[in-house]
Amino acid sequence: MRAVTLGSVPATPVVSDVDTPHPQAGELLVKVAASSVNGFDAGTAAGYLQGMMEHRFPLVMGKDFAGTVEALGDGVDSFVVGDAVFGVVMKPFLGTGSLAQYVTVPAGYGVCPIPEGLSAQDAGALGLAGTAALDSVNAVDPGKGETVLVSGATGGVGSLAVQIAAARGAQVIATARPGAEAGFVTGLTGSKIHLVDFTGDLEAQVREIAPGGVDAVLHLAGDGAQLAGLLRPGGRIASTLGFGPDAVEGQEITAHAVMADANAQTLATLAADAVSGALRVPVTASYALEQAPDALAAFGAGALGKLAITCS
Repeated sequence: MRAVTLGSVPATPVVSDVDTPHPQAGELLVKVAASSVNGFDAGTAAGYLQGMMEHRFPLVMGKDFAGTVEALGDGVDSFVVGDAVFGVVMKPFLGTGSLAQYVTVPAGYGVCPIPEGLSAQDAGALGLAGTAALDSVNAVDPGKGETVLVSGATGGVGSLAVQIAAARGAQVIATARPGAEAGFVTGLTGSKIHLVDFTGDLEAQVREIAPGGVDAVLHLAGDGAQLAGLLRPGGRIASTLGFGPDAVEGQEITAHAVMADANAQTLATLAADAVSGALRVPVTASYALEQAPDALAAFGAGALGKLAITCS
């Protein structure tokens, strides 16, 4: 099969021929229709995960997938061949990812049926970013009318988190540069969003909107300590970048280090919200599998929203 691979890390990804995987006991073989690019993929290629997870080379990249069940491993009775599924590759090692024509995934974790009304492209771009966004918002649990600063609002996780927080009645403050970024963020939801330019005096801009400090921060980009300093006493910060309780010890704020938990219930919730229109999957560009390295380069250059990959 064709797949996006790394022969070592750090390295530039290439598309190459590798053996088609076979499902082990408890696994599904999925024929991948769509995937997407995530920060996890960029981090893998850059070598940032060395020493944190086992790497098996040639390493097939990719976390998100949407497609059709092609075969079942021993003991699988929760799915049948032909089922349309999506999710996140959740394995304790790197190497058998979803930026490929086929992927094997555990049947019991990280996979969910695709509901009617959700396209394969949107499903293939929803899993990891959607889970990280939902888990982050849940961690700070904003009440109606509370102010939530989303740092990294133009990325895949941030553009979904903005929508989730706004839907809960929060007053959202989002980081975006003037121009295309600002237009993208304001178009995410019908609710009013306050924009702040992170290239300027971020504190002054935030304090103008929330003089006493914001109630919550989603740290998806930027400096965690600086962002934590914008919280009111008793405020909360959730970080997908490793900024946790130790970093705010002795301060009157609470910090949550978020690790996306792509369980079936979370995936089903995200899918249902996408079908109902409560959540829009912010795909801004689509690439064929053979052009996936170009998508990864565009991601690294700061592309907005989600970049989808068509794998079939």
